[in-house]
Amino acid sequence: MIWSLIKISLFVVLIAAITFAFGLIIDAGGLITMQFANQELSLTPIQAMTGVGFLIIALWLLVWVVGIIIAIFKFFNGDETAISRYFNKSKEERGYKALTDSMVALASGESKNAINNATRAERLLKRPQLTNLINAQVAEAFGDNKRAFKYYKRLLDNDQTRFIGVQGLLNQKLIEEDTETALLLAKKAFSLRPNHDHTLNVLFDLQTGGEDWKGAQKTIQANVRSGRLPKDVGRRREAVLSLADARQMLEAGDIDSGKKAALAANKSSPDLIPAAILAAEMHMLDDNKRLSTKVLKKAWSLNPHPDLAAAFAEIDPNESNEVRRKRFSILTKININNAETKLLIGELALADEDFPSARRAVQELADAEPTVRSLAIMAAIEKGEGADDKTVRAWLNKALTGPRGPQWLCDSCSNIHSNWQIRCENCKAFDSLSWKSPPTDNLKTPSAMLDFTSGVLTDASASTTISDALDAEVIDKKSN
Repeated sequence: MIWSLIKISLFVVLIAAITFAFGLIIDAGGLITMQFANQELSLTPIQAMTGVGFLIIALWLLVWVVGIIIAIFKFFNGDETAISRYFNKSKEERGYKALTDSMVALASGESKNAINNATRAERLLKRPQLTNLINAQVAEAFGDNKRAFKYYKRLLDNDQTRFIGVQGLLNQKLIEEDTETALLLAKKAFSLRPNHDHTLNVLFDLQTGGEDWKGAQKTIQANVRSGRLPKDVGRRREAVLSLADARQMLEAGDIDSGKKAALAANKSSPDLIPAAILAAEMHMLDDNKRLSTKVLKKAWSLNPHPDLAAAFAEIDPNESNEVRRKRFSILTKININNAETKLLIGELALADEDFPSARRAVQELADAEPTVRSLAIMAAIEKGEGADDKTVRAWLNKALTGPRGPQWLCDSCSNIHSNWQIRCENCKAFDSLSWKSPPTDNLKTPSAMLDFTSGVLTDASASTTISDALDAEVIDKKSN
């Protein structure tokens, strides 16, 4: 812009000087005499000015022609010129049109047109960060993974598109199920953009799938710090990861580290049933019944579960039924209206052969919300009170066809698990299992009653327990 201003100023000064000179010539009057060698030429002022004008035009034409010649020379030499700029502009316009056509074809699902136009745009445009991206996306959209991989790899060479290239390569490796390479790429993407939602989710899934519990904990912490994950959810997930880490270390024989991780998991999420059970077991390694009881009591108050009751029984496995029933009052006084508490009371009463108390605890559940477990307990009560075989068999038949009751159900895909898992066995969702009744009946194995009560259900005249009685074949034998 400054150079343009200087040229305009010089042009104005030149015109002013020429005008001033012409004015002086006209004012002088007479003839203007010019001598060249032995020749003398006399001109009037008008003739002189006309000649000067033609001379200036000739000089301008000469400069213009020389400029054209130089421009042509530079054009063929590959230098930037007005001519090259003209052709480049036309080429660029055609390139952007091809790029647009490729994007339209991609949106329309026209694979051949999309690929052809993307290739044409790459040839016409000098915008590799743009044409490589559209070529990669077109190839990926139509399943040409080899071509997509090639173009995503090219995007790594540019700082502006490096993250997109890493993401594209990551997706390709996930398609190929190369989880080891995918994990490395996810870590690279995380280092480039630590707050990118998709990257954090993919990295977390790969870490948990590969049992990299410590790495997954760091990813959760990054999610919480960025505000993309609520603190309470982050705390729960960290507890699950600590539990998984504890199990891994205990299996490897690192008892001290495993115990520390188990207690940390229970502290972060007291309602996480497997963590509470493992923490109680760790306390029992030190024969600390008080802390073990405290952990299980806290978990029961938040989320009553038969596994907690079984773990509570293991604190003192050799106690009498009467002593056990008294000790369990620590749990049965909590959440008294909860179905699990009522079932526990009924089972404890059965173990102590207090059939009226067992009936009071379970009868309402068996009538209003029957499950395999409550119906089986009612069969045991009838047997214990001396009811005839027909009555007992009627309850057992109900138990065989009754709802299974609460089970470990995946919130994402509704798949039922026999035991709690960190990831769903079906959809691989993380921490998705909840203890609840499935929406429809299922043929999965029902939740078993506590082991310490099963022996009480043996009839005086037979050695068959209630768990055996639930087998139809055994029932038929008894009826015969």
